[in-house]
Amino acid sequence: MSIPVETFFMDDSIEGTLQSRIQQIIARGILSGRFRKGEKLPSTRKLAKHLKISRLTVTLAYTELQSNDYLSSKGRSGFYVSANAPEAPQFEIIKSQSPDNPVDWNKALGQRFSGKFLSEKRSDWAGYRYPFIYGQVDANLFDHANWRLCALQALGAKDFRSMTSDFYDQDDPKLLEFVARHTLPRRGIIATEDEILITLGAQNALWLSTQILLTQRRKAIIENPCYPALLDILSQSRCNIEAVDVDNQGLPPEKLADDINVIFTTPSHHCPTAATMPLSRRKRLLTKARELDAIIVEDDYEFEMSFLEPALPALKSLDNDGRVIYVGSFSKSLFPGMRLGYLVGPAPFIKEARALRASVLRHPPGHIQRTAAYFLSLGHYDALIKRMSEQYEERYLEMEKSLTEFDLKIAGKAQHGGSSFWVETPKYINAVKLARRLLEMDVVIEPGDPFFVGENHPKNFIRLAYSSISTNKIAPGIELIAEAISDTGPITA
Repeated sequence: MSIPVETFFMDDSIEGTLQSRIQQIIARGILSGRFRKGEKLPSTRKLAKHLKISRLTVTLAYTELQSNDYLSSKGRSGFYVSANAPEAPQFEIIKSQSPDNPVDWNKALGQRFSGKFLSEKRSDWAGYRYPFIYGQVDANLFDHANWRLCALQALGAKDFRSMTSDFYDQDDPKLLEFVARHTLPRRGIIATEDEILITLGAQNALWLSTQILLTQRRKAIIENPCYPALLDILSQSRCNIEAVDVDNQGLPPEKLADDINVIFTTPSHHCPTAATMPLSRRKRLLTKARELDAIIVEDDYEFEMSFLEPALPALKSLDNDGRVIYVGSFSKSLFPGMRLGYLVGPAPFIKEARALRASVLRHPPGHIQRTAAYFLSLGHYDALIKRMSEQYEERYLEMEKSLTEFDLKIAGKAQHGGSSFWVETPKYINAVKLARRLLEMDVVIEPGDPFFVGENHPKNFIRLAYSSISTNKIAPGIELIAEAISDTGPITA
């Protein structure tokens, strides 16, 4: 019996190359029982014509499935579902929870970690025409070819051990060397390899820092507004949290209480206002921390995106006491899905961070670390940053011009560059409801609500990023935002 060619269609939910997608379609059909052993598949010519793709693509997909024993071929008669093809499990699927005696999960959960931060992030942002979404990669800017070559190099026999070994609590020496000798000196930081830890992005670095430095009896200072994930992380530690309102120069040292233990700050680009802390205030913050005997955790995200003027020295580079813990990340400058960052601090602190990381996840995947090490050390990373900076500057200027033209108030922007603007809408606007209305107009924005600490905060701020939207779409998108604000009337709570 032959499988009708009409059975096959390109499912948009399946990702990958055309060849990979065809393989997945056939494999799913076999595993689900729709395609049975011995049944004949459509000819490569017929399926290619039906799907409007290259016959060679179909042939390669069939051949790959044959090598994995999903398909078999019979001379010139074509391809068939193999007699040895994997089978779907032959058992009845039952519900995991009995309706007669269900578990009361409201009582069973000892702690809750589902917070507003993750729930506010849209996963379908790329499907909208005007995505002003922060932290997502623009595929047109990324160096796919050289990343692929570095990944293949890391898969080679020479690097087999770095890919497959369990290093327990250690990191890729090539990546550590690059961070120590290339990345950190650009921020004025000198560190030995026992003072550096590779992490699964900046968020993982902040979590490690929080777990090591804070207890229920200690107090942490955070900026208000702040990075929402940090607030979630601190809440999980059950430490005492005090929020300090920032101004147009970031965190004011004079507003810090006398009983604090750890200060979390983003001096280069405050999250989310993008304010840059001037050098004089950085020095005052270090002096204040010394007086309080407090530790500072510096999140130096986006320092690479300094296309307007050179970035100021990192807070860590001005630290003579060893009281600054430095957090960096490659996720924003390469791509967020890579989840690679680094933590820099005194050796005793890094020793504890390494042990804690090992108890939870050992270390970031060896292949990812080695691929990144090659991409960085071969100069591809610097070339990428240069290309991104040129594009970001163009988008920055276009967004600044458009916001001014359509009379939207810029409440915060980076002194050196960055990738977003902090915008204040009229006070009667509710940013969450505005965001919902704009989705209907094919525009995605980020309401400011998740960034604020506490309940009594302004509801009329939004963050507009230009990292994931092309220059020619910025002005039309800003115009739609302005129309939504002015033409639809007040959007109240």
